[in-house]
Order: sequence, then C-alpha cells, then structure tokens
Amino acid sequence: MSGEALAGPGGYGIDDSILQAFAREISEVHSLGGEIAVVIGGGNIFRGMSGATLGIERATADYMGMLATIMNSLALQAAIERTGVQTRVLSALEMKEVAEPYIRRRATRHLEKKRIVIFAAGTGNPFFTTDTAASLRAVEIGADVLIKATKVDGVYEADPVLHPDAKRYTELTYLDVLSQKLKVMDSTAISLCMDNQLPVLVFNMLVPGNLRRVMVGEDIGTIVRGGAP
Repeated sequence: MSGEALAGPGGYGIDDSILQAFAREISEVHSLGGEIAVVIGGGNIFRGMSGATLGIERATADYMGMLATIMNSLALQAAIERTGVQTRVLSALEMKEVAEPYIRRRATRHLEKKRIVIFAAGTGNPFFTTDTAASLRAVEIGADVLIKATKVDGVYEADPVLHPDAKRYTELTYLDVLSQKLKVMDSTAISLCMDNQLPVLVFNMLVPGNLRRVMVGEDIGTIVRGGAP
C-alpha cells in the first residue's frame, strides 16, 4: 500500500477518513478467512528520493523514509484494532518500544494465529523501495499473491491522466513489464517476483469494496504473472 494513498486530497500526512476506510476494508477481507500481511510506504510523510534532491545523503534520506513507514504502520494498526482485529507491527529497524523486530518465523506465527501483520521500515536497508520490500516479505512468508493497492485501476500502456484513451491491461507477464518498462513496480521488485513465480495484482484501493472484490476473485485490476497472457 502506498503511503501517498493515506494522504487524501491534502497530499500530505494522514487523512483519517481514508485511514478508517482502509482499516475497515482490510478487516472485512480478514473476516473471509485469509491470512493478510501489509507493507505500507511513507511517501505521505517523507520520500527518500525526494530527500536526496534536497541535498540529504541518499542513505540518510532512505532511513528517514523508513521512519515514515513506521508512523504509517502504527496509525494503520490502531485503526484496524479499533475494528476488533488483532494486529502486529514488525519493523526491519529495531524500535522495541513501538514495534516488534522483524523475524520471519515470528511473522508467520502471527499469521497462523489469524493476526494481521504490518511490515514496517521496508527492508531495513537504504536504496531499496517499498515495492522491493513488499516483494521480499511476500516471498519470505510464502504469500499466494502480492496485491499492490494504488490510486489507479490497473496498469496502463501510458499515463491515463495524460492519455485518457490509454489501454488498460488485464494481464501481463513479468517480462512484459520489464521489457516495456511499465510502471508497475521497480525492476528489482518485479525480478524478485518473477524468480519466485509470485503473482502481482494491481488495483485501485480508493474505490470502496475493491479489496474484497479482488479477494473473492472478481476480474478487476491487472494481474502480472509468468507465461503468455
């Protein structure tokens, strides 16, 4: 889940109505019986790449971005737990006062106990995106699918805002994404998914009910996986 999605029309910070809506949708899907882990970005507060353009050393800027993801994770945890669902935040940066340290077996144990797990602080290393962190954590816990919640309803051949007639893809292969340089995820994240045959589903999280539609198999968004589309 992108951090920017939490900002709402204000473009910065956390919009409480959007936060609560996301929490309700995640809790509703959890009630269907699935195991859910969430990776959330921090772009609504601070982006490492943006910080680097301000003259902050890239590694330092990336660590600042990781701290922003922890803030978002704690906010999402509080919102989800208000719906009555147990949630755990596991951070790749050690911050024991507010989150558990990330340990893969601990994460899978929480999932087995039907808790929603939120992975914070990316991979814990600079120069890696939230997309790569999501791909890595999904592979580590043996996820069936990586769902990328965005502000658009799938992957397009061109920016649909600038090109209203742009075609939306319903299905793509990993190689399609890499060869056409489609803006699904960065190449490191897509390559990791391809190497481990982890499907990626891209959809619009801002449409109420879309997360549930995805989980019950409705044909929305764009699926990226191996083989010919």
